[in-house]
Amino acid sequence: MTLTVNVHEAKTHFSRLLEQAHAGQEIILAKAGKPYARLMPLSPRETSRQPGRLNARLSEAFFDPLPEHELAAWEDGQ
Repeated sequence: MTLTVNVHEAKTHFSRLLEQAHAGQEIILAKAGKPYARLMPLSPRETSRQPGRLNARLSEAFFDPLPEHELAAWEDGQ
């Protein structure tokens, strides 16, 4: 359910409205009776990355220096 609140009332009761938004309620801030902005909860964060989830290994060749033509391509921006 959406709650519509005048900007003046929102300034007066901002902490309460913030708690309501954090609890999941969507609040429309109105200016002169017209919708002006929306106060709503943030979407939940995605799960954090976990290094090593994939079972892949790098060969020793991965750490070998690049050939000159590849280095030149990186430096030239190609």
